[in-house]
Amino acid sequence: MSDQSRPPRILDVAKLAGVSVATVSRTLSNPAIVSEATRRAVEEAIAQTGYTLNFTARNLRQQQVGGVLALVPNLANPFFSQILSGISEVLRRHHLSLLVMDTTAVPDQPAMTVLAPYLNRSRSDGVIVLDGRLDPGLFDRPGCPPLVQACEWIEGLAAPRVLADNAGGGRLAAAHLTGLGHRRILHLTGPGDSSLTHARRQGFLQGLARAGLPEPGPHDRLGGDFTARCGRDAAARLLALPDRPTAVFCDNDEMAIGLMTGLITAGLRVPHDISVIGFDNIEMAAFCLPALTTIRQHRARLGRKAAETLIQRMAGETPQNTLTLDVELLERDSTGIAR
Repeated sequence: MSDQSRPPRILDVAKLAGVSVATVSRTLSNPAIVSEATRRAVEEAIAQTGYTLNFTARNLRQQQVGGVLALVPNLANPFFSQILSGISEVLRRHHLSLLVMDTTAVPDQPAMTVLAPYLNRSRSDGVIVLDGRLDPGLFDRPGCPPLVQACEWIEGLAAPRVLADNAGGGRLAAAHLTGLGHRRILHLTGPGDSSLTHARRQGFLQGLARAGLPEPGPHDRLGGDFTARCGRDAAARLLALPDRPTAVFCDNDEMAIGLMTGLITAGLRVPHDISVIGFDNIEMAAFCLPALTTIRQHRARLGRKAAETLIQRMAGETPQNTLTLDVELLERDSTGIAR
């Protein structure tokens, strides 16, 4: 055991485990390369001595900050919770901390003023960009850490992308609704400047065409902003249409849940009078009434893949430029046969 008058050192761990200091270091930095018996001996010695790795000293030696920055558009959106959890899971294995910044938290100040001070290697070792509406010029500066784009993407930004199959999800939504006999289908889209909106719209139109439906008219689309409030307000706009749809595809679950609330408040039954399908599969989708049919994207996996891609870039490797993850249809109670 180490002298209790001073903090335990790596040498104390090595003596107790009966291995060299180098072996302890290898076990801590890359446990996969040591035997299971050695790893257990080192872990037991660490537990007995109370040794903790001095991350500050390690980072100084490696010329690292020890943290990764995630840029998130609106932290209040529950969609990002599992993505951030997946990112954090991978970073912990590499002894890296996760710093999260809300890109919309200071609306009266330009992103350059708020975010630029963090986009250098003295503040973060890497950046995961989850906001597709940022100016690519924000990252075009000397000393900017390695970048990875996740979920959304910025046209003109030269950084690897880890994405869900948004167009494929749009096609699944169209196939599901047309398969139930729906022909008058409204699309409640996200913001016009969102890369997600364009990809999901493209896939949805492809799905309608495959089902033999004509090109949608001007009353077959309403613009939204990804919020539940927007979805609720869209219900009144929908009810005022001259030819009411029998189904609605919403570009995310929050808008879909808000829309159902507005429709039910107005006296309509979902799905008997109108079917509603969302996108994302946030936690609330399974617990609202009726439970929401949606396109599921595996958000925790997306976060893990984004973090793994960033680790590759930080190590000087060249990862795949675009990684697209599959999505799937989760059929619940909010969609039914067209009447």
